Amino acid sequence: MQNNLVETLIGAVVIAVAAVFLFYGYSTANVHGGGGYTVSAMFDRVDGLTTGSDVRISGIKVGTVSSQSLDPKSFEAVVNMSIDPSVKIPDDSNAKITSNGLLGNNYVSITPGGSTDALTNGGEIEYTQGSVDLMGLISQAVFSTKGGDDKGAKPGNAPETPSGNAP
Repeated sequence: MQNNLVETLIGAVVIAVAAVFLFYGYSTANVHGGGGYTVSAMFDRVDGLTTGSDVRISGIKVGTVSSQSLDPKSFEAVVNMSIDPSVKIPDDSNAKITSNGLLGNNYVSITPGGSTDALTNGGEIEYTQGSVDLMGLISQAVFSTKGGDDKGAKPGNAPETPSGNAP
């Protein structure tokens, strides 16, 4: 009987510790069902952005991406974001999709405008910049060929720049 009591107490302690970890994780993950307000923005491309991605102002998380869809008329990506209710975003702000470094996740970075009017629930950020195709830029830089005839170039001499001035 004494053995069963010890096992029961240990089990209760393990469950209590697990409950504390779950509560801490839930409270710090900012996954509360309600609260906040929703704003949207339209981007030409949203590569790497997923539901749950961060929305940041000055590097500070102020919300999350709640959904993404395709506008059937403009064929642009519509990104809906849930914003912390304590953060008031000026209605002339701009949003761009940025990366956390070369291998980091993409997130929406909002640069506040100077307006005194704030976006409200259902508002739209009009000024946007989509994600950059980094691999496309790298391959373009690596595999691009200079136009024109370089036959007259001598070893050690760089061809002239388009403006006609040497670098």
